[in-house]
Amino acid sequence: MAKINYSTILVPLLASIMVYSVSANFHQDVEITWGDGRGQITNNGDLLTLSLDKSSGSGFQSKNEYLFGKIDMQIKLVAGNSAGTVTAYYLKSPGSTWDEIDFEFLGNLSGDPYTLHTNVFTQGKGDREQQFILWFDPTSDFHTYSILWNPQRIIFSVDGTPIREFKNMESEGTLFPKNQPMRMYSSLWNAEDWATRGGLVKTDWSKAPFTASYRGFSEEACVVSNGKSSCPDWSGQGSASGSWLSQELDSTGQEQMRRVQSNYMIYNYCTDAKRFPQGLPGECLAA
Repeated sequence: MAKINYSTILVPLLASIMVYSVSANFHQDVEITWGDGRGQITNNGDLLTLSLDKSSGSGFQSKNEYLFGKIDMQIKLVAGNSAGTVTAYYLKSPGSTWDEIDFEFLGNLSGDPYTLHTNVFTQGKGDREQQFILWFDPTSDFHTYSILWNPQRIIFSVDGTPIREFKNMESEGTLFPKNQPMRMYSSLWNAEDWATRGGLVKTDWSKAPFTASYRGFSEEACVVSNGKSSCPDWSGQGSASGSWLSQELDSTGQEQMRRVQSNYMIYNYCTDAKRFPQGLPGECLAA
């Protein structure tokens, strides 16, 4: 795929691009949007917790909207018997033809691994799931989950290790999210009808409240302000070498991703021929 050169458009517009790189103070960076007190910000804004009980879950969202960015969050997931619970961390635009980039952590019985579910929606269409088993206990400590979203690709990473890349293949007829600003959202909620073993294992409410913890939120992004994106028109040519705006996987990153997918991927829509009787999606064939 040809590389896009951005210098000719970035240089004159650099002053107007609102790029943020922030070590989180949750009081400043996010707002708790639901849960009736079940979401809490403590430690002078350094720690955020979400809880779930039988009455309700909870959630929060970023105050900023982004049109491309690199978003990092450290999360410690619900420990013990988390069956039926889902901790979601994602970017999403509003409306009925939304764009979305998903991390979802599907709980399990004590001692059984979480399932990490990823998906990409464009103009309201998803069906691009890949699922993984994590190679560590995500409940014993914080781990960093990252979304890099630039005009050429989306890269999902865990503790700096890439696990999935979704490339811009519009030239092959594949939709790619590039026009709709998105906010970061996270929530902890009950999905016992499908989350654990297809809904066979239900939530054990005697273990409630369930709690997920967050810290270290950072946003390095082009930010939408006053309803308009400060990002330039990405149809031009130029170079932003070394920037997240043009970042791609080097040979080491590609090998790390191949290793993770070989050892820890448990579902890939691109190999599910029964699901797509009319043929696999174009990006699967192009890859």
